[in-house]
Amino acid sequence: MKRHIHPYFQLLATALMLFLASCANHPDVPSSSKEAKSLPAIFPDYCNVTVPCNIAPLNFMLPADEYEACVARFSTPDGQQQTYGNGVKVQIDEDEWHDMLNATKGKSMKVEVWGLKKDGEWLSFNPFEIHVAQEPIDEYVSYRLIEPSYVAWNFMEISQRNVTTFEETQIFNNEITSTDRAKGQCINCHSYQNYKTDNMLFHVRLSNGGTVIVNDGKISKVDLRRDYTISGGAYPAWHPTAKLVAFAACKTRQAFHTANPNKIEVFDLASDLILYDVNTDSVSIICNDTTTLEVYPTWSPDGKYLYYCKTMPLPEELRDKDIRFTFEKIQYNLYRRTFDEATHQFGNEELVYDAVAQDKSATLPRVSPDNRYLLFAQGRYGCFHIRHTDGDIVCMPLAADSVAQGGEKPSPLDLSLFNSEGFADSYPSWSSNGHWIMCSSRRGDGNYSRIYFAYFHDGKVEKAFMLPQEDPEHNTYNIKCYNRPEFMVEPVRFDAEDFSRAFF
Repeated sequence: MKRHIHPYFQLLATALMLFLASCANHPDVPSSSKEAKSLPAIFPDYCNVTVPCNIAPLNFMLPADEYEACVARFSTPDGQQQTYGNGVKVQIDEDEWHDMLNATKGKSMKVEVWGLKKDGEWLSFNPFEIHVAQEPIDEYVSYRLIEPSYVAWNFMEISQRNVTTFEETQIFNNEITSTDRAKGQCINCHSYQNYKTDNMLFHVRLSNGGTVIVNDGKISKVDLRRDYTISGGAYPAWHPTAKLVAFAACKTRQAFHTANPNKIEVFDLASDLILYDVNTDSVSIICNDTTTLEVYPTWSPDGKYLYYCKTMPLPEELRDKDIRFTFEKIQYNLYRRTFDEATHQFGNEELVYDAVAQDKSATLPRVSPDNRYLLFAQGRYGCFHIRHTDGDIVCMPLAADSVAQGGEKPSPLDLSLFNSEGFADSYPSWSSNGHWIMCSSRRGDGNYSRIYFAYFHDGKVEKAFMLPQEDPEHNTYNIKCYNRPEFMVEPVRFDAEDFSRAFF
């Protein structure tokens, strides 16, 4: 015989469950504890960071091999207080967190942390602050998720994440349109026009390859190879206003070290710059000097300049040698050319940053939205610093007119709080308002690249912090690298099924 529960008791049971869950996530702070006299060793490290006023909750944890439990108390300037703790993890209610952000905008909230040691003793750590900036961050970022494999790949995807929440959705994957399982399929180089997604693209290589382009919301697949180019396009950069995309046309290769911490070398046998007209499906040559390599184009925010990286001509005695033995001699400077949107003509080449004179190599330039600063990656040699342990991010003011007339050249900014020590930092980019910079970094374990943000204001860069996750342990058990992170002001509204229709 089936028993029926009175609705009153159902409501009472539900209310009790919600109350118990609330108590579990809002624990009391310990009544007594020993002072640790140090900041807590939380992961991710959110101690004394500056964050956007719309960022997702900064969930963190204490080391599970040292602690049994963790309690954290957050205090806002207007007197609000909330405590959180679930085992060794601190997972903050999203609505409560955004209330605290709103109450702290332009100020700092205080965070106190207690940890229960394995021996049963509570430790109280030095409090730290989370400063909440007035400026928001772009709501979305996208990235390729890929294993740090060296010879081959398996499943990979391009995904997007709402950074104000924990929502992640897939844009495309490399299985849905692959027609040759033995050959496999690589997907990469997602790119957007002016942070928006009505005009965007990504590449598909090997099986069923091509460039997938969204033009005013319409999807197509094109082949960028022409009989006068050395390859199809790579490393795209959308012009900010015109239906034009600058690409590098590259013959890219990999080599693998056996006793070098950098593990992998990615280099070009040849590399030119090309311009693709989306509306006319036409490709023109920007530069194709056979004695140099040109790569990583990017536009100024007004579209009047194209910035890019270029090597010096190799010495005659090295030109015919195997690049696997000369790769450390390959170094790139940063250049730019003027661009006339009406005629699609480029002006003369101008040196912007002489990295070679410092025995360095500069790649992946990005100009700030206000056209005042140049962000780029730098290492001692090569063009793929995400595999180089000395890879760092550099930011420098763009030269004023007085510099061109012989004045003092601007010096790079202090990014010591943004870069890691002894780990690869690469793929830098700006948020649309210019107040947040982002990079992909292998800091932590040296193998898996994660996304880091930092606040940028009047030439000062604050401490970097990791992209928050709902489960703070996510970035320890997630065996995927975050590759080529890009800011977006809106999500991609197509999914993998939508894009797949362009292939068949």
